[in-house]
Amino acid sequence: MKVYNAKNIRNIALGGHGGRGKTTLAEAMLYLAKATERLGRVADSNTVLDYDAEEKRRKASVSTAIAPLEWKDTKINIIDTPGLFDFAGGLSEGVRAAECLLIVAAAGAGYDVGAEKAFRAAKQRGISKMFAVTRCDAENADFYKTFDALKSVHETELCPVVVPYMEGDAVKAYVNLATNKAYTYANGKAAEIAVPDDARISEMRDIFNEAIANADEELMEKFFEGEEFTAEEIKKGLSSGVADGIIYPVFACSGYMTDAVDLLLDGIAEFAPGAADYAGEGDVKCDENGTLAAICFKTVADPFVGKMSFFKVVSGKITADEPAYCVRTGESERMGKIIIPRGGRQEDASVIPAGDIGVVTKLSGVVTGDTICSPKDIVELAGVSFPAPCLSMAVKVRKKGEEEKVASGLTRLMEEDPTIKFEVNKETREQILSGLGEQHLDVVLSKLKSKFGVEVDLSVPKVAYRETIRKTVEKQGRHKKQTGGHGQFGDVYIRFEPYSGEEDFVFTSDEVVGGAVPKNYFPAVEKGLRECIAKGLIAGYPMVGIKAALYFGSYHPVDSSEMAFKTAAQLAFKAAINEAAPTILEPIGTLKAYMPDENLGDIMGDITKRRGRVLGMGPSDEPKMQELVAEVPMAEMGDFSTVLRSVTAGRGYFSFDFARYEDAPANIQQKVIEEAKKAAAEEE
Repeated sequence: MKVYNAKNIRNIALGGHGGRGKTTLAEAMLYLAKATERLGRVADSNTVLDYDAEEKRRKASVSTAIAPLEWKDTKINIIDTPGLFDFAGGLSEGVRAAECLLIVAAAGAGYDVGAEKAFRAAKQRGISKMFAVTRCDAENADFYKTFDALKSVHETELCPVVVPYMEGDAVKAYVNLATNKAYTYANGKAAEIAVPDDARISEMRDIFNEAIANADEELMEKFFEGEEFTAEEIKKGLSSGVADGIIYPVFACSGYMTDAVDLLLDGIAEFAPGAADYAGEGDVKCDENGTLAAICFKTVADPFVGKMSFFKVVSGKITADEPAYCVRTGESERMGKIIIPRGGRQEDASVIPAGDIGVVTKLSGVVTGDTICSPKDIVELAGVSFPAPCLSMAVKVRKKGEEEKVASGLTRLMEEDPTIKFEVNKETREQILSGLGEQHLDVVLSKLKSKFGVEVDLSVPKVAYRETIRKTVEKQGRHKKQTGGHGQFGDVYIRFEPYSGEEDFVFTSDEVVGGAVPKNYFPAVEKGLRECIAKGLIAGYPMVGIKAALYFGSYHPVDSSEMAFKTAAQLAFKAAINEAAPTILEPIGTLKAYMPDENLGDIMGDITKRRGRVLGMGPSDEPKMQELVAEVPMAEMGDFSTVLRSVTAGRGYFSFDFARYEDAPANIQQKVIEEAKKAAAEEE
């Protein structure tokens, strides 16, 4: 493929609800542009963009894929993103690399949640929006039902460009309102016909003209005077309106049959913003003769090629001669091999110019979100905004001793997918894997097995409880042992009391007078107590909120030692705690949940069932969405992400952060104690 100037490059991300035909539409676009020799089918697992083994098995996209095509002297980089919510990180990658988001809907469906989320992501990123309503020829499909649903939300911004002419329930032709031409399709071939005289087509033309008029004051005057727009005025109005974000063109088509997909490609080439006009960021202009500035928006660990870093070049050009200076690390490394991705295949290239997308291999120091630039002109571009993982599970290996292989494999997978989080909980000693949902974690485990040969199971993570005391108790700890030579002697009197300061444990010895306990034994006493609080006496959890005051004791000038006083302190601790009203504390988190207005009651009820306390609620910054703030025990939050998604049909989201510890109810304490005893018995 030849090298294109930025003004002739279109970077288009495909977004929308899962199962609405994004990959099928992309396949049709590639086939019509002769970028592929055959028309692949998702059902047959032979598409260009769903090339991953998991995608073929599931027959659904789970990661972002890229393929370029050439259409009418324009290079169009198709960025196909997953529609399933569990793989929302792919949408983040696609939106970061594109100047325009093509939101794909299915004829007959309403305004899907996935389409809403895609639109919101594009709006937050500040890129243009287009709509493609595909499957118009499917049985019982209704383009106009979907158009009306979109129109009810976007009103005057929505602009029908290609619409179907219907006879009954069947599509007989597609009308391009921008050119005022109509076409019938048979076996993928278009034939021009006269524009049908149809009331619905006339209605769409009125909406089209009004949307065009909104793009320019002169066009608005002409519209009110009832004059027809020229072809040049239509192109100018559409192009400027799309670039300014005040026009959202709508294209009817059938991705499966490729009907009217050529008209969609025409629209992208003519009306979507070019990289030259739109790819500049801040003070960085999209100029291939400028200094290098590129953003790594995706990383793939390919088993054959090695590490692949996907770049969107904003300024300058990536060549083999240009060193890759990473702004984050402050280090430079040689560029690896430069390639152009076409789904799972690669094509060698010598350059990636400004405005274009390509891959550089084996850049070990670069990760997703990094900027590479010239070390002489350092600039940092905005990174990639990924959703935070919301479902955490404990990982248990099927074969003992493979924990390190799990850690190594997941660390590699985290490079590919920043929505994965992996850590070892130091308290529970569990390996914790976090992701965006059950399907997401399932794919991670499949890749862990296929790429790294490790099989694991997931379980609900243990909760990091705490133990404390509620009463003040004074106890003596006396350790005396005669063994033939030097004996062992240590004697301490310690007061244990609840403590509410910032520290988990406080030790004092300033009440000791007259040398009852020599000062050189104070550290041994403290050390003995700190070892005790590491594992509480009720259920074995760390103890917090305790103040221990050494106030009296005695020693032997020969037999006393640090070890003896350490042991004495531990005896005092064990004698005191059972009388000090020991209790179990559970971690409490602050929940901020966001949901549509109509779901507020259901989510409040669910939080109450989880022993949560609602602190407040009210409208969020997003229209028709509510914010609910509550405090909920962390032990009860295991499946909240699944419930919230189910209740809100995917519209809801939340954040959950640790707040503090507080006394667990008696029934919960009893349950925790029983589980601790059971776990201890299994270890024996």
